[in-house]
Amino acid sequence: MKMDMSQYLDVFLEESKEHLGSLNAKLLDLEKDPSDSSGLNEIFRAAHTLKGMSSTMGFDDVADLTHHMENVLADIKTGTLRVNPQVVDTLFQCFDRLQLMVDNIENSGKGMMDNSDLISILGNIKAGNYEVAAVAAVAEKELVVEAKQNSPSLIGLENEGHSFIFNDYDMAVFKEAISQEFQVQFIKVEVEQTCIMKAVRAYMVFKALEEEGEIVKSIPSAEDLDEGKFEGTFEMVYLTKNDINTVMETVNHISEIKVVEIKELNLDSAPAEKSSPKQAQNTEESRSNSADPNSNKVQAHKIKQTVRVDIERLDQLMNLVGELVMHKGRLEQIGATQKVSDLNETIEQIDRISTDLQSVVMKVRMVPIEQVFNRFPRMVRDLAKDLGKEVDFLIEGKETELDRTVIDEIGDPLVHLLRNALDHGLESSQERISKGKPVQGNVVLRARHEGNNIYIEVEDDGGGIDVHTIIDKAVEKGMISAKEAEQLSNEEAIDLLFASGFSTAQNVTDVSGRGVGLDVVKTKIESLSGEIFVDSKPGLGTRFRVKLPLTLAIIQALMVAVKDEIYAIPLSSVDETTLITNEEIKMIQKQEVIVLRGNVLPLYRLTQLINVPGDFDRDEEMYVVVVRKGDRQIGLVVDTLIGQQEIVIKSLGRLLVGISGIAGAIVAGDGNVRLILDLNTLF
Repeated sequence: MKMDMSQYLDVFLEESKEHLGSLNAKLLDLEKDPSDSSGLNEIFRAAHTLKGMSSTMGFDDVADLTHHMENVLADIKTGTLRVNPQVVDTLFQCFDRLQLMVDNIENSGKGMMDNSDLISILGNIKAGNYEVAAVAAVAEKELVVEAKQNSPSLIGLENEGHSFIFNDYDMAVFKEAISQEFQVQFIKVEVEQTCIMKAVRAYMVFKALEEEGEIVKSIPSAEDLDEGKFEGTFEMVYLTKNDINTVMETVNHISEIKVVEIKELNLDSAPAEKSSPKQAQNTEESRSNSADPNSNKVQAHKIKQTVRVDIERLDQLMNLVGELVMHKGRLEQIGATQKVSDLNETIEQIDRISTDLQSVVMKVRMVPIEQVFNRFPRMVRDLAKDLGKEVDFLIEGKETELDRTVIDEIGDPLVHLLRNALDHGLESSQERISKGKPVQGNVVLRARHEGNNIYIEVEDDGGGIDVHTIIDKAVEKGMISAKEAEQLSNEEAIDLLFASGFSTAQNVTDVSGRGVGLDVVKTKIESLSGEIFVDSKPGLGTRFRVKLPLTLAIIQALMVAVKDEIYAIPLSSVDETTLITNEEIKMIQKQEVIVLRGNVLPLYRLTQLINVPGDFDRDEEMYVVVVRKGDRQIGLVVDTLIGQQEIVIKSLGRLLVGISGIAGAIVAGDGNVRLILDLNTLF
């Protein structure tokens, strides 16, 4: 009877995407450094694992292509073939095909595709007929013999039958452990081929063994085991007071796991390596975490406990927390209105618990921006080749965490900004040489936290933005008049890049291509409650800065009253509040302004901006909320400042979406709906 594998499809898709991500990243590393054997091993492992998984699931075309990839990779590992641009390009083509097949499986459940073209090319590479030079077998044999003669540790490896190399620190730990009646055991464990979740089985082995000892080394590493990046077996060096039979029984008790080899290590013939100063420093740091061989303090060898959760469940959890925050506000209002003193202590406890719960849920939803950034090195590499430009692409701060909802939306704007930097920011090789610049241009993608916001920057060292050309083009297209053009500052001229009309230019090279699609980028970022800024220096380069909130679900807001209505202003946009009198208000070109600490601040009455019903009152004193967008400030005149409040943003629904000046709504503690002001459109 054939087993129904559809129940494992979600697991297969998740693991396949992880292995494809690893394959893509390591191929880029291999292209930069063909001698990187560890990267090559990672590629081989990813292809091998993907082959086994797809074969088990019945996706034979995926398994067949990865099998032929594996054959070529095996020859590269043995030195029969060498890495060159043709080999890397072909492997990237195979990666793209695998990605396409996995996407098809996710969308339609089918992964069938004719891969005969790539399989034929892989066959030619393996045969040495695709401009790939083979290393002579004699030379390879001489290298192996020479390596064995110069490295006694290799002989020890063969005699002991394991793959570990021990440094001086390792030997010191082992001797100390033996003096305390511990055994140093080598264990080789095999996971059944039919096992679906082998990473979980590896974790169970580690957990069981570390209850009675300490795993000090493993091949592959604990991180790779945790991510399932290993073939059928893995090896460990284990310190314990239990005998070999007891340890074997402990491991074999775990389902789908079998001990294929276990023995006590003979340290006299164990392979050793000389410790470099850097290794000595690392091992000393490790030593400080593990003074006792039986302690469980060595976190480096622990496998992380993780659970995959559907994003819809996290959204549901966030909604429930939002409801809790809303009703907490309602409870506080009842306590204050009814003056029920007995409620105070309970309200304080609920406030503390809901705050802690909200913090936990927010952290659960946070994911490293690395998930987005990892897709760009390949894109930059391919585009640079197409443009004939040499590019050094650097990524900084990819460990920075951001809410999952923002992560899902920010990818496309960043793609456009990077393409812009490569295509129009960086000059051609000839131009760079003529300007005295290095032929290789630099593009940097970085992320960093700052307060309750995250900043993402795309920076290049190209020619910068020609402000005069932008102004001339804007006048030519009728976007501004010649008189207005004369009064524009550099910052205002650069802002023209984000105008939708500017992107319709037929000959985009007139403005260095800047502006093509940037209106779409700005619209997308503003829909995420973010902002975008541009810094440019002619001849030196350009930097686009994107400012985003950490989360879109629960934010801090300033509650203000206008007439009988109450509105929420996101606190991230508020600079300050002040109280002014009528005498302080001046008129400049029919615009109300005040002078605030030497700066002229335009005033706008919120009642008029959003057409609040009721008669206009001119009080002697009035409150002003100073809000900011980028480098610009305005003052919003309101009737009353209610105070700061934590709010849960609710959508207005399809019928009311896109209303200028309104970003959403909240359900207040008294049950009424309050609107949230959208300062981007108000500006």
